[in-house]
Amino acid sequence: MTIDTERLRSRVAEELIRTRDRTTYLTDAVDDDDLVRQHSPLMSPLVWDLAHVGNQEELWLVRDVGGRDPVRADIDELYDAFKHARVNRPGLPLLSPAEARGYVGQVRSKVLDLVDSVPLEGRRLTENGFAFGMIVQHEQQHAETMLATHQLRSGPAVLAAPPPPEPGTAVRGEVLVTGGPFTMGTSTDPWALDNEGPAHEVHLPPYFIDAAPVTNAEYRAFVDAGGYDDERWWTAEGWRHRRDADLTAPMHWNRDGTYTRFGVTGPVRPDEPVVHVCFHEAQAYARWAGKRLPTEAEWEKAARYDPATGRSRRNPWGDDDWTPERANLGQRHLAPAPVGAYPRGASPLGVHQLIGDVWEWCDTAFHGYPGFTAFPYREYSEVFFGRDYRILRGGSFGTDAAACRGTFRNWDYPIRRQIFSGFRCARDATPAEVA
Repeated sequence: MTIDTERLRSRVAEELIRTRDRTTYLTDAVDDDDLVRQHSPLMSPLVWDLAHVGNQEELWLVRDVGGRDPVRADIDELYDAFKHARVNRPGLPLLSPAEARGYVGQVRSKVLDLVDSVPLEGRRLTENGFAFGMIVQHEQQHAETMLATHQLRSGPAVLAAPPPPEPGTAVRGEVLVTGGPFTMGTSTDPWALDNEGPAHEVHLPPYFIDAAPVTNAEYRAFVDAGGYDDERWWTAEGWRHRRDADLTAPMHWNRDGTYTRFGVTGPVRPDEPVVHVCFHEAQAYARWAGKRLPTEAEWEKAARYDPATGRSRRNPWGDDDWTPERANLGQRHLAPAPVGAYPRGASPLGVHQLIGDVWEWCDTAFHGYPGFTAFPYREYSEVFFGRDYRILRGGSFGTDAAACRGTFRNWDYPIRRQIFSGFRCARDATPAEVA
């Protein structure tokens, strides 16, 4: 297939610039003392994230793709995420805020020169601009991480955004997904990352899935019913963690019924998807509700399968790119939107808000698909495969559209809840319900 090279180069440059604008906003929003401070042992200082995205950009684009001399080879180890745990990063001899800004600016200048000259065909790493797209997605993933760090910082609000839209339609109940095969994953999306493929056929029995994510009101009922104190609803592992961590409600819920978000405290909105719950909390709620969490395959079929054509679409709304009326992505708002706010983003089956708002926990461990091949490096996905991690799908209000699609896979430890994580429930369909 012939590509429009000039159009692709323009898109790459626009995505790089747009992504850096977001990084700049998140790091310029606080003073230098805040940039170097560790706001939680779960997170890096913001200044580490800033220099790290520049270092990855230098490694892959300046040195590998461009074949240019290093900008700062002396800092590679400092910003290697596998060599230094987050809790230890404040003690490293990191670049100062001014040095970090100067460094990422120098790297970006070289990269924008490469955009105009590097062949975008003939080499797998650069085919269709993949290496540039990989770096855009990497920086956007760190931008979401930095946004989560902002949620954990104390002090007055420094970020601002308009509220999400109000509901445009009533969304309630469950949706039946008929049994049979569907195509999971992708082998054709040019910027898809290695764990999203290859595309393969998966057969599923019929099941029901919630038409919307679980809301604050629904989760409040679980809390008020003593769900955190009743061992019946928790797995042995989940109950141990609930006790050890003294979990009593979602993270950032206050005892007076309010919620603190990015430095602003206000009432918990009942129709908003619950956020900042870990996998164990989501699983306990589902059991209490007489349901379960969906598997990753069930989530993806509900999001992508079109029964009219029998094929899987790129996104719930179709193969087109995201637009603001389809999903709550890109930090346009600083909260999940209430259920029913994005009717134009629903899947063909009538499942809403599968993309954006909150990452959704799935009851599946992270693994490679049949035929998986690591590319361009094992450390992106393969080293994380195993039962230690659980899958999250769909993105959140803090996820950028460049790093979110119907096949995109996220993963984390089941105890994590500083991320923008929520969930929806599923259950098996009985023969009588299918007939």
